[in-house]
Amino acid sequence: MPASDLPEFRNEPFLDFSIEPNRRAQTDAIARVEAGLGREHALVIGGERVSTRETFRSLDPSDPSRVVGIFAKAGEAEARRAVDAAERAFESWRFTKSRERAAVLVRAAAVMRRRRFELNALQMIEIGKTWPEADAETAEAIDFLEFYAREALRLGGPQPLTPLSGEANELRYIPLGVGAVIPPWNFALAILAGMTSAALVAGNTVVVKPSSDAPLIAATVVEILEQAGAPAGTVNLLTGPGASAGETLAAHPRTRFIAFTGSRDVGVKLAEIAGRVAPGQIWLKRAVLEMGGKDFTIVDADADLDAAAAGVIAGAFGYQGQKCSACSRAIVDARVYDHFVARLVPLVEALTVGPATDPASHLGPVINSAARDKIESAIEIGRREGRLLCGGGRADGPGYFLRPTIFVDVPENARIAREEIFGPVLSVIRARDFDDAVRIANGTEYGLTGSFYTRSRETIALGRRLLHCGNLYVNRKCTGAMVGAHPFGGFNMSGTDSKAGGRDYLLLCTQAKVISEKLG
Repeated sequence: MPASDLPEFRNEPFLDFSIEPNRRAQTDAIARVEAGLGREHALVIGGERVSTRETFRSLDPSDPSRVVGIFAKAGEAEARRAVDAAERAFESWRFTKSRERAAVLVRAAAVMRRRRFELNALQMIEIGKTWPEADAETAEAIDFLEFYAREALRLGGPQPLTPLSGEANELRYIPLGVGAVIPPWNFALAILAGMTSAALVAGNTVVVKPSSDAPLIAATVVEILEQAGAPAGTVNLLTGPGASAGETLAAHPRTRFIAFTGSRDVGVKLAEIAGRVAPGQIWLKRAVLEMGGKDFTIVDADADLDAAAAGVIAGAFGYQGQKCSACSRAIVDARVYDHFVARLVPLVEALTVGPATDPASHLGPVINSAARDKIESAIEIGRREGRLLCGGGRADGPGYFLRPTIFVDVPENARIAREEIFGPVLSVIRARDFDDAVRIANGTEYGLTGSFYTRSRETIALGRRLLHCGNLYVNRKCTGAMVGAHPFGGFNMSGTDSKAGGRDYLLLCTQAKVISEKLG
């Protein structure tokens, strides 16, 4: 499959649920998925389904009495077995032509399109995504597959080198080996599909250890890759706690790289594990780490306040604020501060909190009881540090529902202004002017996403130069990165700036081999 055989990459369009056939198809898919809940699911090791004595349950966060599925709990033995299976599969997969590997991803994308409503429903039920948030993630997963397929063809072709008289020189990108892929629960479909497919299409084999809050979505992605032709052992699945299976994978001497998306603390721990050379390990492990954020939106004195308020609300409360890119700080010029704050209240009051499967819900539940407790603890801290504008408690229903919460008059050094909360909580901070806002925005240990609103070209130039984050947006919200258009990754404690969905990402899954032949 030469690169020319594939059309130019274009992002997958989102579904319009105001169209009745789409709405009906999504409702039907929810019913079908609900009818299949509660089943048992095995590990996938070397293409075989493997059961374990211990199991755990995945629950619906909109109604925790509902069991999504019962899953095998992998331990150290299963992790070692999975690495062995992946290493055996690597011996043949690494020599498979790039066009054949790319074809697997293209076929997987086609399967996802056919199963789109089902994938949306899985996200609604297992991780509490609302209709538009779930569909946007399914589209992103398709984008990753299509984009990385094309990238593999590009890197698999001839690479430009400076000609040298008397020699034939060639650079090839070759795979690394066995990778441990550890995706998060909040983008359980898209990030899992992206990290796994990038490693796979580059010629590596992987062991996937998903979050215990999203094992059914992970099992479905693995099933789709198998259906698309990924050979046995190239993609292995371990469900269960990270403290046993996950750490065993990361520390295993035959694991060549770790791809992780999740919290700062776990990312730092994995970096430490990757930095230790185990007995029998003959390489330095590569760690691709995407971690947390304390993301900002700056509102300048001459900004369009209506647009800024809408962008802040969308960035703060989309998927209940459970995004590493979520807007958790609005930094507002003092000259427009009160006018801006007044615009927030009606926008928040218009938001509906309810079950994720209800198309009327703007916010669904947070992921689990521990997350709800942590967010509520942060809200209590916020009551002491700022002034509660709205929200501040639980919403009605059996699930883990919280009302969207805004604190105003928050000091820049307050805990709620510096620590990642990962929930529907926004801090509004007053700045003297744009220079002061830049200083406040840059004043955390993170550097993932940021946004600023202004009408001034001079201010735009200044913000582009001085705001220190991996993804900076001007006059738009700070969430919603699109594959290919917005390569995604951050600075400082936000990770290794891996730029997922960009032209550099596959390089993280490969190593460059140069071959020089003397002529004549």
